[in-house]
Amino acid sequence: MKKTFLLLLILPAFIFAQEKLTLEDIWVKYSFYPKTAQGFNVMNDGLHYVDVTTDDKSSTLTKFELKTGKKIKELVKSADLTFNGKALDINTYQFSPNEDKLMLNEEMEAIYRRSYKANYFIYDMVTKKTTQLSDKGKQMFPLFSPDGKKVAFVRDNNLFIKTLASGAETQVTEDGEKNKIKNGWADWVYEEEFSKADYFDWSSNSQYLAYVKFDESRVKEYTMDLYKGELYPEKYTFKYPKAGEDNSIVSVHIYDELSKKTVTADIGTNKDIYIPRIRFTNNPLVLSIQRLNRLQNKLELLFTDVIGGKGTVAYTDESKTYVDITDDLTFVGTKGFIISSEKDNYNHLYYYDLSGKLINQITSGNFDVMEFKGYDEPTNTLFYSSTENGAINRDVYSIKLTGKDKKRLSTKEGFNNFEFTNGFKYYISDYSNANTPNVYELRNIDGKLVKTLEDNAALNTKLKNYTLSPRTFFKFKTSEGVELNGWMMKPHNFDSTKKYPVYMYAYGGPGSNEVNNSWDPMEYFWHNLLNQEGYMVVCVDGRGTMGRGREFKHSTYLQLGKLETVDQIETAKHIGNLSCVDKTRIGFQGWSFGGYMAGLMISKGADVIKAAISVAPVTNWKYYDNIYTERFMRKPQDNKSGYEDNSPVNFTKNIKGKYLLIHGAADDNVHLQNSMEMANALVKNNIPFDFMIYPNKNHGISGGYTRYHIFNKILKFVKENL
Repeated sequence: MKKTFLLLLILPAFIFAQEKLTLEDIWVKYSFYPKTAQGFNVMNDGLHYVDVTTDDKSSTLTKFELKTGKKIKELVKSADLTFNGKALDINTYQFSPNEDKLMLNEEMEAIYRRSYKANYFIYDMVTKKTTQLSDKGKQMFPLFSPDGKKVAFVRDNNLFIKTLASGAETQVTEDGEKNKIKNGWADWVYEEEFSKADYFDWSSNSQYLAYVKFDESRVKEYTMDLYKGELYPEKYTFKYPKAGEDNSIVSVHIYDELSKKTVTADIGTNKDIYIPRIRFTNNPLVLSIQRLNRLQNKLELLFTDVIGGKGTVAYTDESKTYVDITDDLTFVGTKGFIISSEKDNYNHLYYYDLSGKLINQITSGNFDVMEFKGYDEPTNTLFYSSTENGAINRDVYSIKLTGKDKKRLSTKEGFNNFEFTNGFKYYISDYSNANTPNVYELRNIDGKLVKTLEDNAALNTKLKNYTLSPRTFFKFKTSEGVELNGWMMKPHNFDSTKKYPVYMYAYGGPGSNEVNNSWDPMEYFWHNLLNQEGYMVVCVDGRGTMGRGREFKHSTYLQLGKLETVDQIETAKHIGNLSCVDKTRIGFQGWSFGGYMAGLMISKGADVIKAAISVAPVTNWKYYDNIYTERFMRKPQDNKSGYEDNSPVNFTKNIKGKYLLIHGAADDNVHLQNSMEMANALVKNNIPFDFMIYPNKNHGISGGYTRYHIFNKILKFVKENL
């Protein structure tokens, strides 16, 4: 009887004991990573979808009815997807335009952030045969022609077209050469800063293929060492234009599949320009070309005749600061086009005719349109997401082309993202908030739930086993009267009578926010682990971040880092005045631009910051690429004080606290040079610091146990110094 009684006393305590977060859970097992609606794709008719269904034996690409979820038929079994006896991964599939073929890939090899090459295969669902796209080397960016009969792709810096029926491969360009000429593939800086790697497009009649040629001949090179166990490190050299340096000379060309001839588009005589986007209009004989000046404050839209290559400027957007590049340009039949602009101090949508005459402003108000989601021509309805409910939230709206009849479609506060199906009869909703994992649902256009695709119920159940601190949002005004948005995560078992150390976290770069009412799985649990260790975590978006209008975002122009640092120092002082905070123990951590901010905080903010961690930081803007840097700072020779007055390397002598510097040795984006120069400056001024370099790792510093290693290092540093 006594033993039974003891068991009854012990058992409830055992059942309800909360588990502890570990770095292994977060960065090795990825135990808390949410599921997505992977494999689910809506078909062209907007009435059916396909999904990869799996059983114990195989996977199958299956067709379902959207409205009911009823299974229509099995399209392809994974066992059918083989080439020369080798199985292909069904999960890599993408449809041809008329959905009678699948494109699959294997042996994918990453190059930069948005570029990779692989071996591609075409599976014909009618003949049940699989063919290789090319056997002459891995391919990049394979793109079906609209009629589905051809595929254009890049290989070895040249552009090719594969005719699927005959198997013939046509070489469109012949001058491609590594670190010299790239056809249809952006140079490094375009890919990184204009968020696009592939630069070619088919006309709607599948006759013309337009592409951009990048002549990198005069662009200076950067070399990184790769350590692979050989006697001498491998040298990796690539073209990288730093601030103020020469760019690629770009040209636009149109290849005619019928005549096999190429026309060069007239983009003007000035060679020191950018061509951030090309795209065919709905007229196959007219190509749209976006031309941007070197200062990036004048964007022009050219309509170019594909026969003769002559272009006319139909639209111009100018600014005293800079103009952002987006993919919002949408053609309304052959009548006009929709485009976004910040010209009225907020980012809004506008409707122009093809001559460039403004028909009407579509959206207006003191909020930013964050993403244009699509245009339904039969109903003259646009869909977009905006910050009308505050910069920390995203809501989806519909509005008529005339700017009338605006409706809010999202119903929950947080981050709402809708992807609309063809015909705009349904949409896939992706919803989360700061403390709720993503929920993916299929809904009809009236908002009625059709099917829950993924609700992350298993993850939510798992989270009940842990003590977790929620992200709570707050606002405060700086001494200059600037209101800033922030969030806070308090230590577990928080006691308001105690004083806690604070771990500040931020990114802070132009147009990039961290104070979002959305699920952020990795940081959320890393910061909860810090809460578990007794630290308060605070994040604030300073000036320069987005969603609050052009004036707020562009306020950092020509002095990148100045106002951002002021705002973070003000944050530290504000938090330090809270009764529950030990203001002598405030630290700061950031990655990339955030790492740059950490360097400024430990130096310019030396009186309020006890410890800082810079991961992959820029330490002087002259070391960074020209498109990003000059967009906000202009050239170094034209803004010397802007560069030098806000570079951490120039202020190391001010450092009083503890400083940890971390970098990947193979960072093609923010070069190791930045941290090496920072280390030089620290040593020169006899400032002690900790330094960690990760061989062969890029800007993300990941792979295998790398992230686990980094955060073990950071956690140890925090516990010893904060």
